[in-house]
Amino acid sequence: MELQKLNPRVVWLWRFQGLVRVLMFWAPVSVGIGIGLSQVMPGFLAGVIAAGFWFFQLLLAILWPGLAYRYFGYLIREQDLLVQRGVFFRRRTSIPHNRIQHVDTRQGPFEQLLGLSRVLVFTASGMAADGSLPGVGHELAETIRDDLSARGGDDGV
Repeated sequence: MELQKLNPRVVWLWRFQGLVRVLMFWAPVSVGIGIGLSQVMPGFLAGVIAAGFWFFQLLLAILWPGLAYRYFGYLIREQDLLVQRGVFFRRRTSIPHNRIQHVDTRQGPFEQLLGLSRVLVFTASGMAADGSLPGVGHELAETIRDDLSARGGDDGV
């Protein structure tokens, strides 16, 4: 069986989130790096290094989502949910249906704008989602949620 892909619009969502991160976090950090380096080297050189660092973060925000999308896949099999992710370090997670306690769908404002949802799969192992399918079309996400909820569930007895 072939892994299912996320909705291609998730690449735009991840790029937008990355650009916000570059502007809100990495821009001030780069300024701080420039100011710090200007104490030990010529100001122009410190500025070039800081700008180069910021440009590298910008490039990552634009290019990385396409790579992450390429290597992300999921498959609902008879006994489990298989989730694969990772660009450099690949990770495959198998979540047996009988270990699933509940499944949520969530949408942030940008996901709503793009018609996407996240499917979060929770097991008894903790408070955080053990499996996550970001960037699934909203209607498909609801179908996956209902399907996994119907298949899963250890009644705890």
